[in-house]
Amino acid sequence: MTHILIVDDEADIRDSLEAILREEDYTITTAGTAGEALELTRDVDFDAVLLDIWLPDMDGLDVLARIRGDATEPRANAPEVIMISGHGTIEAAVRATKLGAFDFLEKPLSLDRTLLVLRNAVQQRRLRDENLEFSRQLTVQSRITGESVPIKALRQQIGLMAPTNGRVLIFGESGTGKELIARSIHAESLRRDRVFVELNCAAIPEDFIEAELFGYRHGAGPTYGGRNANQPYEKRGTFERANGGTLFLDEVGDMSLKTQAKVLRALDEQRFYPVGASTPVHIDARVIAATNKDLEEEIARGNFREDLFYRLNVIPFFVPPLRDRKEDIPLLAREFLLEFGQQYGRPRVEISEAALTQLKQYRWPGNVRELRNVIERVLILNPKVQRIEAKHLPMLVQRTDSGPARGASAEPTTLQQAREAYERDYILKELDRCGGNVTRAAESLGLERSHLYRKMKTLGINVGE
Repeated sequence: MTHILIVDDEADIRDSLEAILREEDYTITTAGTAGEALELTRDVDFDAVLLDIWLPDMDGLDVLARIRGDATEPRANAPEVIMISGHGTIEAAVRATKLGAFDFLEKPLSLDRTLLVLRNAVQQRRLRDENLEFSRQLTVQSRITGESVPIKALRQQIGLMAPTNGRVLIFGESGTGKELIARSIHAESLRRDRVFVELNCAAIPEDFIEAELFGYRHGAGPTYGGRNANQPYEKRGTFERANGGTLFLDEVGDMSLKTQAKVLRALDEQRFYPVGASTPVHIDARVIAATNKDLEEEIARGNFREDLFYRLNVIPFFVPPLRDRKEDIPLLAREFLLEFGQQYGRPRVEISEAALTQLKQYRWPGNVRELRNVIERVLILNPKVQRIEAKHLPMLVQRTDSGPARGASAEPTTLQQAREAYERDYILKELDRCGGNVTRAAESLGLERSHLYRKMKTLGINVGE
């Protein structure tokens, strides 16, 4: 629900705006005086306020200042404020901007412009809220866990490089935590109070990525989402939304050469043209890029521009794979146990040294992301266990570097093998929960006892196991 406050002393304007905005699915509250508006903003969390500059009991600019808070310490949850006036002047617009107004509209209001500015204001408020929430949770959710030498060095490098404006290129395998490093750099940078905007270049189809990066104007964008291509519409791209803050381009190695050329030009000129626009947009955003590819090898193959590589690779970061910092596995495992234990109402689950030893012997091809998934899976499959033992770990993790553990098969290479591995692991857990009683385990699994015996034989499970 998007809640808008309309403040104007003219009832006709309030009624007209309310009718139009309700059709756009906004929730509307109106006020005719400054006093009424200030009282409402104290009690209600509005996303945006349309505020007339001329009010009977107070100057609208003074109302703006009180809504937004002191310039040196603005209200964290303040709504975006759009000033409207029938007697607008340049001086008033400049003062409104300095006081924190999102935009300034002149009467008579243009319907299309009003809707566009309001839409952008609501989006800006949501981005601001997301970044404030991120900052509040940084110490819990986004800290870089580990005491290994590579992680200590990485934290030291972040401390030195984050306060600069140098572009960053983060290298590392999938699942190592490259986004976490990018967010940590932003959180310790001079732009920490501004937006952090992320775009996964590998997740956007080639036909749409230019519009996602640079936005589009007046119906020039793609027609996904059921929108008519001729319908006037504007979209702010990630470059524009990141203005003043940080832009994180994840999996930058998956960009096409055509898109790479346009990103290179935007970085060089600090401006770009949205699709369909005739005037450029100037930007000031710190760019952090990440990739799991060897970009120098991609350059040799002709898949990545060498000039873009050098533009991005001002400050290189390398995130080590989990197999190269195995001493961090116990810390990570306990952190994930606490996270998922609280999520599932089981905050006191412990893990044995034998289980930790087993975790450290596994090579973790999926890195930290795989470890996190394994811990969540163990908690889900063992809802009553208060101490995770080695036997509770998935079959693949029970393998050592020298070979599989007793009763474990080779790592699955097909969907059928993976399905059988999961079934085997699940049945073993249920048999363990039932104390090895096949009859009780069959009842719990919803199977006939004979059916469970056949399944166990197929999967190579002994009753003794």
